[in-house]
Amino acid sequence: MAPPTRFSQRTHTTGTTRRSLLAGVAALGALGAAGCSRVATASTAPGGDLLDRLRAQGVVRLGIAGEIPFGYIDRDGRLTGEAPELAKVVFKRLGVDRVQPVPTEFGSLVPGLGSQQFDVVAAGMYINPDRCEQVIFADPDYQMLDAFIVRKGNPKGLHTYKDVVEKGAKFATGTGYAEIQYAVEAGYRQSDMLIVPDQVAGLNAVEAGRVDVFAGTALTAREVVKKSSKAEATKPFAPLVGGKPHVDGGGFAFRPTETKLRDAFNVELRKLKKSGELFRILRPFGFTEAEMTDLTAKELCGG
Repeated sequence: MAPPTRFSQRTHTTGTTRRSLLAGVAALGALGAAGCSRVATASTAPGGDLLDRLRAQGVVRLGIAGEIPFGYIDRDGRLTGEAPELAKVVFKRLGVDRVQPVPTEFGSLVPGLGSQQFDVVAAGMYINPDRCEQVIFADPDYQMLDAFIVRKGNPKGLHTYKDVVEKGAKFATGTGYAEIQYAVEAGYRQSDMLIVPDQVAGLNAVEAGRVDVFAGTALTAREVVKKSSKAEATKPFAPLVGGKPHVDGGGFAFRPTETKLRDAFNVELRKLKKSGELFRILRPFGFTEAEMTDLTAKELCGG
């Protein structure tokens, strides 16, 4: 997200975000495109009829962006991640037995959804007003704060974007991350940032001393430093947007015409939240109870 892209991930545009591709993703994507039937074409019926067609086909194609822990192919070639595992449960309840991954770059997810390359974006994508002008979102299945990757002991005492600016720290974040804008809003010049592909590259930059801090989502930061002897993750914090603390949320994206599918998805998602099953699905991927949320897509889209 920090998504993707948070996202989130996770910018206020549709650029690539917080994505780390595993070996085999590209090959699997080519296989999916060549070896399977075409994705269902756009519907002209009010509210869309995609759900009916997916039930008839028995499979839904998921746009993923190869980012741990949001949606990726593991080393055994298996589709997993918080969004795909959630999709398996929800779509099974909706009468669609199988999910099929369509790996792509994060920046291609929204265009790919619009051009019928897959049926739904299942990549933990951050919900923000810019994206809400292009797609419709289910309510978020998680919320997320930011965190920094810093050298062990956090020698420069970097805990917020304001700290980064005031202490003249060398700053890095991921391509298309929302953290770019958060740092700019705090007064850091974008031209001075080091932009890297993902959190792994960010960790490497911190460990090598090329930068003092890498900004990403709290989840990706704490996961990527687990095996590092040189770096650590800071305590999660809410970035300031318009001078106010901001919490991001990520969820599934649908084509604007498919409101019936989005609404049916939301019904099942709410049931999973109420029963606690949603947390059980997300917990193996490093999510905590603090990242469960009652935020709505409407709120994150700006009302």
